[in-house]
Parts: sequence; C-alpha cells; structure tokens
Amino acid sequence: MKNIAFLFFFLCTAIVSAQSALYNNGNLRIHNGGSIGFHTNFINESPMDNNLGMAGFYGSERITVSGTVTPQFYDMELALENDMQLDLGVDNISNTNFIFGNILTNLSQPNIFYNFVDNSFYNGENDFSKIEGYAAITNQQEFGFPIGDNEYLRPLILVSESINLFAKSAYFYEDANNPVSLANTYNTATKAFDVELVSTAEFWQLEGTVPSTVSLSWNLRSNLSRLTNDVSLIIPVGWSKAQQQWVNLSRSAPVGTITEGFITTRSILPDEFEIITFGTSKEPYEPLAKDVLFIDNFFVSVNGDGVNDTFYIEELEEFKSNFVQIYDRYGLKVFEKTNYTNEFVGFSNLDNVPFGAEEGLPTGVYFYTIHIPDEDLNYQGFLYLTR
Repeated sequence: MKNIAFLFFFLCTAIVSAQSALYNNGNLRIHNGGSIGFHTNFINESPMDNNLGMAGFYGSERITVSGTVTPQFYDMELALENDMQLDLGVDNISNTNFIFGNILTNLSQPNIFYNFVDNSFYNGENDFSKIEGYAAITNQQEFGFPIGDNEYLRPLILVSESINLFAKSAYFYEDANNPVSLANTYNTATKAFDVELVSTAEFWQLEGTVPSTVSLSWNLRSNLSRLTNDVSLIIPVGWSKAQQQWVNLSRSAPVGTITEGFITTRSILPDEFEIITFGTSKEPYEPLAKDVLFIDNFFVSVNGDGVNDTFYIEELEEFKSNFVQIYDRYGLKVFEKTNYTNEFVGFSNLDNVPFGAEEGLPTGVYFYTIHIPDEDLNYQGFLYLTR
C-alpha cells in the first residue's frame, strides 16, 4: 500500500506541475501474466527488472522515457501516434511488438540505445514503426537491427562467428563528408585505389568485437545511380580507423537492381571501422600496354615440383611498389598483397573462403589485377591454378 501511495503521490505531483509522468522510485515489477499500459512519460529512478509481464506504450502523444536507472521489460508493445523518445536506455529480454510509432534515440548520444538482451526478438517492424536511432544486442550471435530514419526502415544484418557480448548499430541518412549527428568527417574522396566512388547519401555505424559479416540493402532513395549504372560494381565500403580511408569490404556480387538490392561484406571486425556504406569498385582494368610491361596469363601448379609453384611476375621487380589482388571466377576476392613478390601459393590470405580454406583454393581459373602506384598503371590477367 505504501508503494502504491508513493507512486500515486509522484504521479499527482507531476500532473500538478503540468509535466505528466509516471515516476518509479520503488519496487515496480510486472508479474507473469500481468500487464501495464503507459499513456504518459515514464521516469525510472529505481531498479526495474525480473519482469515477466507485458508493458505497452499507447496514445496520441509522444512518450518520453527518462531517469537514471535503465528499466528492463519482458514483453513490450508500441502503439504511439507520435513515437517514443528515449532519454534513457531500455532493455528488452523477450519480445518487442512494433504496431505503429518509432522508438527514437538521439544520434548524437550513442550511449542511449534500445537493447535486445539474450534471446530477445521483435516483430511488426516497418517503415512506420522501427528504431530511429541506436539499437543494441547483448549475448546474441545473429541479428537484424530494425533501424532506420523518419521515412524508411534501413536494417543492418549482423552474422557473427561467435556470440557478441555487446554490439550496437544506427542508421544515418546523412552525408559522410559532413555528418550532422557525428563530430568526425569521412572524406569520400579519400579511398583505397580499388574503390572508385563512395555514397554521400547514407551510412551505418556498427560497433562490435567479434568477426562478422554485414548485409546492407539499398532502395531508390539510396540514389546509387549517381555512382554507377552497373549494379555489378556496387560494393560495401568502410572507413578504416587504421588507414583513415574508405576500403573495399566486398565478399560476393550484389543482388538486385540499381534501385533495390542488397550486398554482404566479407568477415570484418566492426570496431575497426567508423562507418559503413555503399561504394563502387573500379571497372576491370584495361589490358597492360605491352610497350610498358608485358604480363601474360599464368599457370600455377602448387605441387612442390619446383616448377611454377608460385605466382611469380618477374616484371614487378622493375617498380618500387605494387598492389596485387586475385579473384575467383565468381568475383570473390581471395588474395591481396601490397608490394607483392611471389607470396601466392594457392591459399587465400583474407579469411573469407567459407569452406576448405585450410586445404587451399580449388583448381580453376582466377582473375588478377595489378596496380603500380608510382606509374599510375592498372593491369589485369588470368591465372590457372592446379595442384
């Protein structure tokens, strides 16, 4: 009875001061089979965990969740005409049901997020009901973050090699060159030489410490036609913290059309990149001019007989630096090396070959490209690998 009176007192006090809110400073708990409906702002100042019932947020007005102690809900339902604003993080340990209305967090405050804990999941997400801001996961391995902006659901799908103790993501419909919500800038003209262009329309931020693949989708608003008319050239790119430039994260060919599709990165460590977006790769290099450097197609037989055991290009010794990349016939990059000599012996060095990597790459035709930065020359050719 004292707890009820306490809550009622604070609720009445808030109403009198014309700032309607439910204030929790006691032991508020939703038991199994129970439910509570929030039609006003919620201020949480005391532990609120071990809930087993359902908490619903309803109404035509915006509801703000604030306070100093993160509330933890079991099942949560959202049906708000004017969204929910999080000024405090919220944990969900079972299900989040998006009916209508967004969960908003400030993109300039990454420490405030909606957290899907353990086996928590969601349903009903769409363009009009999602997380517009930061979403996080705790103790999950594979997850699609239901994130976006005020117009579109723009999810990021994370598939990790092991369970993430914590990972977090947000979507930004902003120009990476001068983002509104972030302090840093990411010059789209500063890029690795196998990246042709980088999108200025949108990007995602992803934090995580477990090697993972990331799948992103684009729509008409992504405006990738400003980058290319050839969908096969679309690649995922990330701003490398170490290199301070945009780098190619591609694993396989994109799927879809220039106005709608998706693509998946190679396995990356998310924390090595500031942000991720779309870019385009350079078109296949023109054949080498023979009066500069003649490079033929190669036969590589890694059988230890001392003949053609490595991919060796004698002419590269004439230049101070080079960059070599090798792709399989499906367009998957399997090898790359700066200042290459004769390191390729039939094995990938990118950790992105899904099966049998320890046994080496399979017999077949591979495509190689070479860049000579000192001369600004680009070359291409084929090699046949056998064992």
